[in-house]
Amino acid sequence: MQSLIVRLLVVAFLVAQSSGELEAAPPADPKAGPVTLDAKPEPIAIDPAHTAVIVVDMENDFAAKGGMFDRAGIDISGAQKAIAPTAKVLADARQAGMKIIYLKMGYRADLSDLGAPDSVNRTRHLKVLGVGQKIQAPDGRESRVLIRDTWGTDIVPELKSEPKDIVIYKTRFSGFYQTDLDATLKKFGIKYLIFTGVTTSICVESTVRDAMFRDYLCILLNDCMSEPIGNDLPRTNHEASLLNVERLFGWVSNSEQFVKAFTEKQKRAGQ
Repeated sequence: MQSLIVRLLVVAFLVAQSSGELEAAPPADPKAGPVTLDAKPEPIAIDPAHTAVIVVDMENDFAAKGGMFDRAGIDISGAQKAIAPTAKVLADARQAGMKIIYLKMGYRADLSDLGAPDSVNRTRHLKVLGVGQKIQAPDGRESRVLIRDTWGTDIVPELKSEPKDIVIYKTRFSGFYQTDLDATLKKFGIKYLIFTGVTTSICVESTVRDAMFRDYLCILLNDCMSEPIGNDLPRTNHEASLLNVERLFGWVSNSEQFVKAFTEKQKRAGQ
């Protein structure tokens, strides 16, 4: 009886093999699995499948000649310096299958979302930055300062979005305030947020704080962002914000370490 059972099992195995029901396991996806990123206060392992790169306000009004900051006499050299390393990060992130999310500060044409008449958000943006003013953009187009769907709120050409990327307008410093950012991150199962953009101490840090309050794990790439406020002080606001994150809100790394982590992962996958 026992020998009959053994013979039947052998026959079943051969039939299954010949019919293609038993197949070799597919090769492992080199994109899958965690990547360890060297950072402060300690290295952090991130899963690309659950990671998004957040690009904060890298638009013409903040980072281009003739934009809002430049017209207001605010130094944009730091923002422009951050463009090249950010481009490298986005290229590697896309190759690794990460989500790319652009946050863009921009208001409706009637300024109805700028805030109440006496709100700080409204009064400072109007008085200091001239939001809503009509200008001629460097490319010759008629434009308005920090108004949606104009030259000023276009992402700088070097970092332009791709069809699969997500673009979210915001009206306050935090990207979570009255936007779909949180719902979008949850929809895609995102846990880790890689931050780039401007400015470090205002829109980036505001968004990081709100992300941390919602239990996202935030990593700031310090050479992919800048802060003009206090940039002439012995210790800049940029450095102060990074210290806040390192101590309390998340992790701080840089583009070199980000690229290195994925380069090493690809090398291991090829061995």
